[in-house]
Amino acid sequence: MYTPKHFQLSDEQEAIDFIQRYSFATIVTATDNVPFATHLPFLVSKRDDKIVLSSHFAKANPQANEIIGKDVLVIFTEPHAYISPKHYEKETNVPTWNYIAVHAYGKAGILSEGEQTAGLLAQMISNYEADYLTQWNNLPDEYKQRMMKGIVAFEIIVDDLQGKQKLSQNRSELERDSIIKSLSNSVDTVEAEIGKYMSRLK
Repeated sequence: MYTPKHFQLSDEQEAIDFIQRYSFATIVTATDNVPFATHLPFLVSKRDDKIVLSSHFAKANPQANEIIGKDVLVIFTEPHAYISPKHYEKETNVPTWNYIAVHAYGKAGILSEGEQTAGLLAQMISNYEADYLTQWNNLPDEYKQRMMKGIVAFEIIVDDLQGKQKLSQNRSELERDSIIKSLSNSVDTVEAEIGKYMSRLK
């Protein structure tokens, strides 16, 4: 990911926190120079000082077979906001976009269809809707097994984590204050969120 030094998000824990908050991501692979992408929710954890991403495909998704042993890219992005040149002190400026993104690169491996897949599903339910876990646990085993046969669970051991937070760090304090004020007062909750991230950098 192209990241000028002043936009780098270099703190690993900050990047992990961002992944946890904006966990619906895009996994990208390439076969014969043709890219393929799927949009999935991910869990992030640490194991032996390595970052591990976990999720599952629909079994019918051809990417489920394509990831085995291959390098993959997972893109976590959002929030983002248009930045108008009206905030700048000089007229000779152009619009831009503020955003945060984390790219995770690594090798993918398939989890077994038994306990490993069941364990991942329990973790995902606990993460996204803990109240549903009791209902899931009480469903008939035959039904749960049938549902699990329709998915392919996998994990990615991350070997390169790249973070970017393009939040007007290259602008003057006056300009940044104007942008923060505008975004923080926006009725658009995504713009307001970018305003909050910008405020934390001050």
